Amino acid sequence: MDITAGQLLSQIEYPSDLRKLSREQLHQVCDELRQFIIDQVSVHGGHFAASLGVVELTVALHYVFNTPYDQLVWDVGHQAYGHKILTGRKSVFHTNRKYGGISGFPKRSESDYDTFGVGHSSTSISAALGMAMASKYKGEHDRQHIAVIGDGSMTAGMAFEALNHAGVANANVLIILNDNCMSIDPNVGALKEYLTDITTSHTYNKLRDDVWNMLGKLPVGKKFTRDMASKFEASIKGLVSKSSNLFESLNMRYFGPIDGHNISKLADTLQDLKDIPGPKLLHVVTTKGKGYSLAEKDQTKWHAPGLFDKITGEIFKKIPEGPQPPKYRDVFGLTMIELAEQNDKVMGITPAMPSGSSLKFMMEKMPDRAFDVGICEQHAVTLSAGLATQGMRVFCNIYSSFMQRAYDQVVHDVAIQNLPVVLCLDRAGLVGEDGATHHGAYDIGFMRCIPNLVICSPMNEEELRNMMYTAQLPEQESPVVIRYPRGEGVMPDWRKPFTRMQFGKGRKIRDGRDVAILSFGHPGNFVTEACRQLMNDGLEPAHYDIRFVKPLDKELLHEVFSRFDKVITVEDGAVRGGFGSAILEFMSEYNYKADVKILGIPDHLVEHGKPAELHRECGYDAAGIASAVREMMSSQVTVSNA
Repeated sequence: MDITAGQLLSQIEYPSDLRKLSREQLHQVCDELRQFIIDQVSVHGGHFAASLGVVELTVALHYVFNTPYDQLVWDVGHQAYGHKILTGRKSVFHTNRKYGGISGFPKRSESDYDTFGVGHSSTSISAALGMAMASKYKGEHDRQHIAVIGDGSMTAGMAFEALNHAGVANANVLIILNDNCMSIDPNVGALKEYLTDITTSHTYNKLRDDVWNMLGKLPVGKKFTRDMASKFEASIKGLVSKSSNLFESLNMRYFGPIDGHNISKLADTLQDLKDIPGPKLLHVVTTKGKGYSLAEKDQTKWHAPGLFDKITGEIFKKIPEGPQPPKYRDVFGLTMIELAEQNDKVMGITPAMPSGSSLKFMMEKMPDRAFDVGICEQHAVTLSAGLATQGMRVFCNIYSSFMQRAYDQVVHDVAIQNLPVVLCLDRAGLVGEDGATHHGAYDIGFMRCIPNLVICSPMNEEELRNMMYTAQLPEQESPVVIRYPRGEGVMPDWRKPFTRMQFGKGRKIRDGRDVAILSFGHPGNFVTEACRQLMNDGLEPAHYDIRFVKPLDKELLHEVFSRFDKVITVEDGAVRGGFGSAILEFMSEYNYKADVKILGIPDHLVEHGKPAELHRECGYDAAGIASAVREMMSSQVTVSNA
């Protein structure tokens, strides 16, 4: 489908073209940009509501500031589609998030306008402050540095650490707080209540405007400076709202709140703020999904809806011919309810991903036992540890790539104290179109080196249920890590009775000769298919589902290496330090000699694309596994983990 830009947008390739337009034409540019995003995402997919909500802000920023000399940093980047379209990527935007196409997030290697690579939340203030401090050091006093951060991202500790530093760094940084009461799910916590108090205080906002209007009419003379007026305004804020000085207490000049969909007001305000040096914060109120009524009404659903009919709003879903396997996340979420009904000590924690993790099911049914703590992965882990000290059996669900942010807490607060927290790592392995920032590539390696942890991964839904069931039993006294992928499993009839597993025990799926294939987690299903293909070639590989990378099933591995001198390991994690490395360590410890091929995520960054495309690229889909077996059987293969 050929998607064309509107009359004015078609003339804009870069912000320099935008700045040639009159202020009055910006309204039309915003309308055309919003429509272009709707057209593109409805046909090609991607994140949706977040970018619609900042159309006016995006246009105003590139109109007022001299980007890319002026440095613009987007937090997370879900909302940066308009930015990409205005900065040289309009003609290739249809490749967004597709294999070989442009990234769905700002990326430094893609454009000079993408000043900082993002994908995880709450980094923008730190990055922009670093840029501002460098400019100050280099004497670039005319250079502006702008961080655009949502109120959801502002809940993370890193954002407050950066605010605390910015207040004393005396660098030229502007923080734009995009307040829409949403991240992916509705925001939670005291900060949300505080911002709501500011934005809904008619008394404060009217009085503030009245004060400034009054000062403009008074013959106060030259001695009444802008600084004096600001102090007077601050005293007014303090009278009206007891909590209005949060940002100013951090030495941050606070402006707003203003309407984030009033392009004229935005442009005027940003122009004024250019002339004010030092750290400052502009509070902008927007509506996520603005301009598309369905997205405004259900912002979570329309965060990334997939392909849809822009006229009717129908989201296109494949109609299956028969029963389909569920998503792993839904198996987790529904199993949590079953476990909680059996065990009154079971609780659930997630950092701002109740829908993404499916903990929402338990939060709806048992709101006193399942909690969204906001974008606070470190807090989520230590909170879980605190609950565990009091006898609770806590399932802390965090995406694998987000768990990287809470590594210290896993070591210090969970593992060292040997508390029975269950860390459920959703989105383990290659996640698809979100790309390198979201791939769960490293958790096997960085968890495997921590004492006291049990680390397991299910090959199917039944194994996930039984791992969860066993992890919450009273006799399980150590922390457990359960990693599972994004997307569907393999068992339509998945709701089987719980069975206690013996932690640290794998299983032999099929016997064979020639070569042993050891799999960890969901890729075991790729091995099953590869074995079918290989049997047509007269080869008979054995297949072992190891299940536990820590502790390893030594009895099973002794069987493997006493029978086979050719072994292939398969994992959806980084080959450096992962499951295959654990097998090599076992071989070294017990003096086994064998040819070993390690298949998994190679030692370079894997970009975005459909999961099947990425599995093929990395060589551990069914075809890649079968090819590795044929190669190994046709020649002597030395140890490889490339």
